[in-house]
Amino acid sequence: MKVAIIGATGYGGAELVRILHRHPRVSIHSVHASSSQGEPLSNSFPHMQTIVHDQLQSVDLQKIAAEVDLVFTATPSGVAKELAPALLAEGVKVIDLSGDFRMNDREIYKKWYGIDAADEKLLNNAVYGLTEWIDVDLSEANLIANPGCYPTSVLLGLAPLVMNQKVDENTIIVDAKTGVSGAGKGFSAATHFAETNDNFKIYKVNQHQHTPEIEQMLQVWNSQTGAITFTTHLAPMTRGIMATMYATATEKTSTKELLDLFKESYHDKYFVRIRKEGEFPSTKEVYGSNFCDISLAYDERTNRITVVSVIDNLVKGASGQAVQNMNKMLGIDEKTGIDFMPVFP
Repeated sequence: MKVAIIGATGYGGAELVRILHRHPRVSIHSVHASSSQGEPLSNSFPHMQTIVHDQLQSVDLQKIAAEVDLVFTATPSGVAKELAPALLAEGVKVIDLSGDFRMNDREIYKKWYGIDAADEKLLNNAVYGLTEWIDVDLSEANLIANPGCYPTSVLLGLAPLVMNQKVDENTIIVDAKTGVSGAGKGFSAATHFAETNDNFKIYKVNQHQHTPEIEQMLQVWNSQTGAITFTTHLAPMTRGIMATMYATATEKTSTKELLDLFKESYHDKYFVRIRKEGEFPSTKEVYGSNFCDISLAYDERTNRITVVSVIDNLVKGASGQAVQNMNKMLGIDEKTGIDFMPVFP
């Protein structure tokens, strides 16, 4: 199967190249970017020299559609919604890593992203690609909206609790931290070395665009779920997300009982690993991998549950999950090409 990557010079695009380079069932036919056409991709990423020889091509949708079976769009918000219609019309499947097709409500998208949403028909046809909880046959799908990095870690950590009415759905608080690569490759004062090194800061308080995405999925699982408190922080590290969730239990329980629930919920989900009681994951333990590690604790004194979920924001939070979804579209083992161990230390 031939695939193309649009947005190959970003961090997400580069991770797609790294993963798909050794994938046994697909080949990277072409890589595309809005600039640097004709230059080798290694000009943007010198670590790929002698390994990847592809030259960056312009985004010629007619040519791309005639040559490939599937396109990954690793583009800024607002770009994929303009590219996807022409590709889909030619029978090319699209997996989008931006947020263009994640929100069902066009007005909510415009409020949080500040730009017009995709066409309603596209939104209705898009499958939200939280792989472990997709309830449709992906082999029939043509457009997948890959989840955001924060929502992936948060939703995987909350799903068993919300689906099984284990928490008061109006008490959910999410405290999340990300590495600097989550801000993308562009230069800004917020991600300047002098601003981030030896520093830890909160950002987009009550304004992060992933908030409605999380709420939308929680409401699918439990229609009583209302607005959540979602707070994000920038940590002085390159990769990784740690999401810590707090919620009040609907009844007295125990850490063991809740861990058993999580183990049962994810017993056949290879990429979600539930830690044993008293052991909590760190971001280094999933670095460079497609794993999501989860642990939790119940506090009898406060009747609250604390869940800790960690992922690599560029792999499970973006490109790795996109390939996981692609594998399911192809009807092959979802682990194909992405079952590598984390990089440690």
